[in-house]
Amino acid sequence: MSLICKPLFEHESSTFTYLIADSVTKEAAIIDAVDCMIERDIALIEELDLDLKFIIETHIHADHVTSACPLKNKYPNAKIVLGIENTSAEACADIMAGEGHVLPIGKHEITAIETPGHTIGCMSFLVDNKLFTGDSLFIRSTGRCDFQGGSASTLYHSIQKLFALPDSTIVYPGHDYNGFTVSTIGEEKKFNTLVREDYDQETFIKKVGSLDLSLPKKINVAVPANQSCGLISS
Repeated sequence: MSLICKPLFEHESSTFTYLIADSVTKEAAIIDAVDCMIERDIALIEELDLDLKFIIETHIHADHVTSACPLKNKYPNAKIVLGIENTSAEACADIMAGEGHVLPIGKHEITAIETPGHTIGCMSFLVDNKLFTGDSLFIRSTGRCDFQGGSASTLYHSIQKLFALPDSTIVYPGHDYNGFTVSTIGEEKKFNTLVREDYDQETFIKKVGSLDLSLPKKINVAVPANQSCGLISS
């Protein structure tokens, strides 16, 4: 018994989508699917003969439109999963997951971890030793905290929760802008430029506050669309 894990990439928004499945039962989940890549994602699901059980969103994205609802139209038995604090999207979600909520795929359990700070409703998901961090923890960086209810102090505490996991835990981020694909909790504790383990909360808040970032190009389209799980066209 093993876990199938397929990292997939969308270049315009530098977004990682993850398709994970039990290799025996073929029960599967997809994390942070992007609307413009739905044909690729469906083709891979069909090629691997997977039974899609869960369509997971780590948060309400501001830089791309999710394909959650279109995927559910294709796979009506699949459940759309959002974090419990994403109340603006409650009408389109099947499961509002809080801390410790378990989503089973075959013999594997996907465990929800509340990691707010980038936005108010951010979630991470742990399955076996694989941690899908959305926009909370990147490789050598973190998500920004300046819109959608973001808070640098809240994100600091969320990341400390992730840093309490074993150092060998594999980190799969929601985005990467520098060509990285995978890290570990141990690496990020040592080398993350914003939130390594020898930085205190005040240092993290200053570093995040000094970031000079423009707003995502699609924010005015993506946020309302994602509050409807992708029902609004991009």
